Amino acid sequence: MEKRRLSPWFVTGLVEGEGCFSISFSLRRKLKLGIEVRPSFSLSLNERDLELLKEVHAFFGCGAIRYSKNDRTYKYEARSVEDLVKEINPHFHGHPLQGAKAKDWKIFEKLCQEIHANLHLSRKHLPRIIEDAYRMNPSGTRRHDKQTLLRMLDEIKV
Repeated sequence: MEKRRLSPWFVTGLVEGEGCFSISFSLRRKLKLGIEVRPSFSLSLNERDLELLKEVHAFFGCGAIRYSKNDRTYKYEARSVEDLVKEINPHFHGHPLQGAKAKDWKIFEKLCQEIHANLHLSRKHLPRIIEDAYRMNPSGTRRHDKQTLLRMLDEIKV
């Protein structure tokens, strides 16, 4: 089968409909601040579009594809901060999102830059990073609510 080169604008449109930019937080006692910060870009498609997802993976040249049992879809994900800063986010500078996801991406891109600069490891910057991240995907579900994370930071003496 001959691979076709995806149009960058097609990829942007696909992401507009089926993509997600998110910053997740996990509680990790071994970390100085007790909170792990993980940015992620994902694109979910039905099994019948697995070949298209593989083309998206090849288009970006980073990340991985996995099967999600929760919603029985395949997900292309990029989680490496380096990949997000150098491969994923530059695409959307040249081929910007036009819909509702444009606002989320702008927040995501700023936070990826800050995480890349290790600001998330600072007691001074982490509360604002948490606040900004919770402005993205307002209808999404999260493991920890914002108040719990901020309260936890208040209790840590660093």
